[in-house]
Amino acid sequence: TSLEMLGRDIRTVLSATTELNDKVGAIVVGTVGQSNLINETGIDLSALKNKKQAFLLTVSQDGKLVVAGSDSHGTAYGILEISRLLGVSPWEWWADVTPEKRETFRLSSKFRELQSPSVEYRGIFINDEDWGLLRWAKNTFEKERGNIGPKTYAKVCELLLRLKANYLCPAMHEASTAFNKIPENKLVADSFAIVMGSVHCEPLLFNNASEWDRKAMGEWNYVTNRDGINKVLRKRVNENGKFENVYTLAMRGIHDAVMAGNLTLEEQARVLEKAFDDQREILSSEMNKPADQIPQAFTPYKEVLETYDHGMNVPDDVTLVWSEDDFGYMKRLSNSKERKRSGRSGVYYHVSYWGPPKHYLWIASTPPTLMYEELEKAYRSTADRLWVVNVGDIKPAEYHINLFMDMAYDIESFNYDNINAHSVDFLCRIFGEKYREDLTDIQQTYFQLAFARKPEYMERSTDTEFSIQNYKEVDRRLAAYERIAAKAERILKELDQE
Repeated sequence: TSLEMLGRDIRTVLSATTELNDKVGAIVVGTVGQSNLINETGIDLSALKNKKQAFLLTVSQDGKLVVAGSDSHGTAYGILEISRLLGVSPWEWWADVTPEKRETFRLSSKFRELQSPSVEYRGIFINDEDWGLLRWAKNTFEKERGNIGPKTYAKVCELLLRLKANYLCPAMHEASTAFNKIPENKLVADSFAIVMGSVHCEPLLFNNASEWDRKAMGEWNYVTNRDGINKVLRKRVNENGKFENVYTLAMRGIHDAVMAGNLTLEEQARVLEKAFDDQREILSSEMNKPADQIPQAFTPYKEVLETYDHGMNVPDDVTLVWSEDDFGYMKRLSNSKERKRSGRSGVYYHVSYWGPPKHYLWIASTPPTLMYEELEKAYRSTADRLWVVNVGDIKPAEYHINLFMDMAYDIESFNYDNINAHSVDFLCRIFGEKYREDLTDIQQTYFQLAFARKPEYMERSTDTEFSIQNYKEVDRRLAAYERIAAKAERILKELDQE
């Protein structure tokens, strides 16, 4: 799949007609241990030993471009690193970023790029898809399905691969068809080597919001209908177990609600422990391997964090996925005892949010520096196993998705000196270096204004928090927005049609 994408990119950028496969003369591609071609190049591959998802991109003695991956993921990222060097943006399709045409593409004979990710599983959670993604897929892109289906998910998976991501929690609202109700969806994800997961309230890849049939299956209540719930979870693992997944351990109410039964914290903790035991038994028996060899995650989100804190026992190999407070600040990091767990920890982060006390779905405005500060300290406290970001329906969170994946892939390349320039670099790669000064002003002003008050939080005149009478607060704020809007309009008019 990645070779097909690179072939398409080469034809777009160089107007070439080359059809790429793993035996093209000028480029040698292979995975260590699975390719004799790689061994024949004479390249030292020792740097890839014992690394996951790593690649070496270099030039051989006879002038061939060599892509060697430590595994299939690494090989795919190495192939698409060539696309990045060609100038193809991960957003070439989703945001119509037309790459610049080139007559030639050359690398130095000394070129060598070795990369491996900081975080093992890096991905997005598509959420609140009712507003945009669902309507667009239904009415425009996937009319034949009338919903979000394999054609749409193929584009999502391609985006993730281009971003060097490898994990997806699919859309889960009742308005859209559940991912696993359409068998082709998981085949599409597998073809892009995307690891499937489910969000904090969906046990073992099961979307209870739209897959649970109350009439046929009874109540979604583990205390009164344990066998009924476990039966559908066992069926899901049986159907999906041959694909690569991270399995969420969970037992909340339907959709995103509190656990059924009006239980005390003590009762909830004990019920969750028993549910986790059952779910791990299902995994172990259906997949014929010990539970501690199967990737699993638990996200103590919202009221579940209180349950976890009430003395709840979570198996040591399960990844604890800490959430931020829905507004960008991590609520929790692993303590000294939790840092010793073999499952380590992860992060569930929002750059789009629908829920009390305030929504922000219109535009993405979380400051990059805040994201770096919060995610970097989480990483330092063992959150290196799984990072997932709630992106709403992908648009308009493109930049924030890019930043999140860049940090998850290589957190060491970020610091407080360069984080503010990251969004400007992102835009300059698209619109040109000559706009750097204006884009810096636009971006920094935009994030500062939205940090003082998100535009979505000014839905009523009583919500402004800015005075019309004192210190010219409103006048200054409107003038700043008008200034950067005028700059953006001027740049837009100057750009060529492509």
